[in-house]
Amino acid sequence: MSTTVDHSGDPDPVITDPIGTAKTLRNRVRAASLVGTTIEFYDFYVYATAAVAVFPALFFTGENDTAKLLASMATFGAAFVARPIGSVLFGHFGDRVGRKATLIGALLTMGIATFLIGLLPTYYSIGLWAPIILTVLRFCQGLGLGGEWSGASLLATEYAEDGKRARAAMWPQLGAPFGFILANGFFLVLTVIMGFTTLADSGSSHAFLTWGWRIPFIASVIMVIVGLYVRFSLEETPVFKKAVERAEPVKSPVLEVFKTSWLQIIQGTFIMLATYVLFYLMTAWILSYGIGSASVGGLGIAYRNFLVIQLIAVLMFAAMVPVSGWLADKFGRRSSLLVITALIVAFGLIFGWFIAPENLGTGEDLSLVRLVVFLAVGMALMGLTFGSMSAVLPELFPTNVRYTGSGIAYNVASILGAALTPYAAVWLNAKFGVSAVGMYLSAAAVITFVALWLSPETRHVDMVEVGRK
Repeated sequence: MSTTVDHSGDPDPVITDPIGTAKTLRNRVRAASLVGTTIEFYDFYVYATAAVAVFPALFFTGENDTAKLLASMATFGAAFVARPIGSVLFGHFGDRVGRKATLIGALLTMGIATFLIGLLPTYYSIGLWAPIILTVLRFCQGLGLGGEWSGASLLATEYAEDGKRARAAMWPQLGAPFGFILANGFFLVLTVIMGFTTLADSGSSHAFLTWGWRIPFIASVIMVIVGLYVRFSLEETPVFKKAVERAEPVKSPVLEVFKTSWLQIIQGTFIMLATYVLFYLMTAWILSYGIGSASVGGLGIAYRNFLVIQLIAVLMFAAMVPVSGWLADKFGRRSSLLVITALIVAFGLIFGWFIAPENLGTGEDLSLVRLVVFLAVGMALMGLTFGSMSAVLPELFPTNVRYTGSGIAYNVASILGAALTPYAAVWLNAKFGVSAVGMYLSAAAVITFVALWLSPETRHVDMVEVGRK
């Protein structure tokens, strides 16, 4: 099949084909971006789930439950430190060699690290080496995801039709809720089959804690094989091909992006901030809050029951991602995100009213309906803010540094908005109560609102001509 790029009068590159296979090609690209990010996020969230329910008991010692949870959250955060490094490493090759080969490398990095976590001995077998190796492997997961997101986003946006770029870009974004559903669903099925409820009820010698938790990590290798098969079948994006024809790839994309696009990196980083804070409050922290005992400021809900609640709520996340893409194409990226971010500010201010123990109840009086509504609202807002990001960030950067620039912005935001959030939220809740956690979210959303207000609208930019003089 021959694929050409027509730039005559069109704001975006248009794939033309004499036998009408352009639609088939775009569908293949959508599938590849969705499958790849689903696998990457599955691997990432498998760790997040285990970091709350499993790792504090198996990889950290001591009598203080809060201290062990904080230590586990710290290893969870190691991946977010690695993600900007991954975006630079994979971005270098993505902007110089191409999107396809680099995405294959990112998928392998994540997949191998996840598989090895499933084989890792615990603290009770190898002592301090266990949490050290766990942290290293988590760091490698971050490297992989740091290179994955921007590449998958570019794959979708650089193949997109004119006027439908945000809707095309939402496909890799769906990988986040789909990966979360697979990861938490897998853990839910295992806990049901193996009869595991909580550590307090089941005991540290339960089969789930002995070997059952390893299955989701080891099984990820099957998904990686599928993802590799899909990605090997792709062609390079037309926008990148055009840049190669013009001899535009640079020797050092990371130096070039900081030289020519430093303002866009700052804009993209803070545009993403509230999205990260919201998501990791609604996933990692809320799980620790929901299943945690009263001694750590939690609600004491059975682990299995809370997984069901999260899986119900995350459906709202998945449902709102396509809506976000449509809104961004219809009304513009900046306008739609300003409204959504203002709603996130308001949502943070009512955390205490929604889920503080004195309002939500405890034990048999616990209002699960209220908790489900809280999570559903949070996840809906997450879908609305996250869905268009894979269009917004790439549109800020020229083709020859787009992989690197969008990846750095996305992943530096992960340090500020995600790496610190579960740890900070556990501490804030223990010290000041759940309302303080909501204020943390609102503060982050105000920063994002300001960044959006000062940023340009990118709906009509030409992906080939961005940054060209």
